[in-house]
Amino acid sequence: MSCNIPPILQVGHVLLSADILTEYFCCDLDKCQGQCCVEGDAGAPVTLEEIDSMEACLDKVWPHLSASAQAVVDKQGVAYPDTDGDMVTSIVAGRDCVFTCYEGGMCLCALEKAFRKGDITFCKPVSCALYPIREKVFADGTVGLNYHRWHVCRDAVEKGRQLGIRVYRFLREPLIRRFGEEWYEELLEVADGFEV
Repeated sequence: MSCNIPPILQVGHVLLSADILTEYFCCDLDKCQGQCCVEGDAGAPVTLEEIDSMEACLDKVWPHLSASAQAVVDKQGVAYPDTDGDMVTSIVAGRDCVFTCYEGGMCLCALEKAFRKGDITFCKPVSCALYPIREKVFADGTVGLNYHRWHVCRDAVEKGRQLGIRVYRFLREPLIRRFGEEWYEELLEVADGFEV
């Protein structure tokens, strides 16, 4: 009986599963309709700095939030501690992130929408931008990155395969945002030996 656990690689202080380098991924919003902002049992992980940034953006994004989301934000703020005590974005009725907004049936991020229009300087939490990579910070400061497989992203896997885009290439900008350009260049060197 064999286990299909991908090998673990190290780039700087970051440990990552090799499937981040070998698997394909490219979001296909036309098919998934932004379900990653709706499905799940908790909001997106956020840092205290990101909470401050989201609060600073509220005036600009407020008109784009649903009345239910506005009520949640009024009651508990933009974030809350989950069952593990980690801060996550507030959610509406156990589903939608409070920052979701809908256009033509498609779920979008009100923060990212305002950022792309130039109304705010904060795009969205890095945990959202990094998806399907999930991050874990260990007590010694080491960071672990895993590729998260989720049925709502099966179309993204197929599109990535068709276009030949690996997870780490699709997430180039958020990985640089999180770890820096130098770290990403080192990741590219490591990836050269893993692409098959």
